[in-house]
Amino acid sequence: MKDQLLSGALRRSAMGYLSRREKRKYELAKELGLLDKVRSVGWAGLSAKETGRIGGMMHKPTNKGE
Repeated sequence: MKDQLLSGALRRSAMGYLSRREKRKYELAKELGLLDKVRSVGWAGLSAKETGRIGGMMHKPTNKGE
């Protein structure tokens, strides 16, 4: 699943170089339906609302029991 989060040169081998936090950002972007936008215009192309949603979800505790 995580290999599918990045495009181009950042696939597979580069995924191991991303921090846990960066991986989580890509996972959340995918969950929110924003991954295609991130791939095409980058993180800077997201609106404040979109980045706020990702940031808010990153700071919520995760349920590891699921």
